[in-house]
Amino acid sequence: MVDLEHVIEAVSELNQLTHKDTHNNMDLNSEGPDPPLEETYKNLFLKQQSFITTLAANTVEEHELPVVDLRRLVAASKEEREKCKQEMVEASKDWGFFQVLNHGISQDILKEMSKEQVKVFREPFNKKKGDKCMNISLSPGSYRWGTPSATCLMQLAWSEAFHIPLTDISDDCSSPNNDINGHITGLSSTVKQFATTVSELAHKLANILAEKLGHDQSTFFAENCLPNTCYLRMNRYPPCPNYSQVFGLMPHTDSDFLTLLYQDQVGGLQLVKDGKWIAVKPNPEALIVNIGDLFQLQAWSNGVYKSVEHRVVANQKVERFSMAYFLCPSYDAVIQSYKQPSMYRKFSFGEYRQQVQDDVRKLGYKIGLSRFLVCS
Repeated sequence: MVDLEHVIEAVSELNQLTHKDTHNNMDLNSEGPDPPLEETYKNLFLKQQSFITTLAANTVEEHELPVVDLRRLVAASKEEREKCKQEMVEASKDWGFFQVLNHGISQDILKEMSKEQVKVFREPFNKKKGDKCMNISLSPGSYRWGTPSATCLMQLAWSEAFHIPLTDISDDCSSPNNDINGHITGLSSTVKQFATTVSELAHKLANILAEKLGHDQSTFFAENCLPNTCYLRMNRYPPCPNYSQVFGLMPHTDSDFLTLLYQDQVGGLQLVKDGKWIAVKPNPEALIVNIGDLFQLQAWSNGVYKSVEHRVVANQKVERFSMAYFLCPSYDAVIQSYKQPSMYRKFSFGEYRQQVQDDVRKLGYKIGLSRFLVCS
């Protein structure tokens, strides 16, 4: 099983060197918006011409995720409020995913974010890879594309993304003087609005799920999930001529507490339910919530909530956009179960992150929480 963020961190130096060499030696679509995925990874396709299994063409049934209407959290009836919370709990146990309606993020913000996201990905590739595409002081390496460490097609992500820590969304990001064309400034202002509202929602949902576990941790997320470790990720999945051979995003679980996702109507997100892959039916009114490693098998819930493997399949003709918010603790935050005996020993998020990176470097894949199981 792959964890994308830790794979990226574990091979970040390799990625930078590999992509740097590729771009120095070839004039690959330098003026166009698309990353040179096909040309860069042509050797993988040549090496695996006999790769018969089709990844995207397999029959996968489409399902709608459990729906929770958050308007009921402010209902006059306590019984109705508790019923709403319990629906989240049941979905987290059975699916590891659910979707929320009336979530407090206006459709205007979501539509504007989607519109501006398209604009920024239309910028020239060379501008994007220089982290100079938004009116935000992006950290080096914020723009990511492909999987430079891939040794086979199964490890290749046919996508590009901006990984934006909340600390990069500065207070002066809406200054009108930094872009004479205006639309980049519009994006950064919209990013700030979206980040503020989605962060508040993530904290609210995390507190509810922790409360229903019996955690007396009313200040844990506010004190430990800080802007330097929580982040937004804007994703674009370009059309893929070899869509049956690669993923848009490889199968993985998330190494956070919660992920909140807003996707377009193209579809492509799939997850494992009862041992089978199913396709998630898009809902334009909803945000998708999924449980991460730290909440699931997760040490906090001692195996009650599920951190479910999920992926994005590639599309031959249509590009796909999504944006995600990841609720992550500070590196020194201690993760432990709410009840004893615990399946897992206590550990810090930094320790967990380092172990995943070490496993990826040595083994090529993530082992995850089983490293922290209490020995019998």
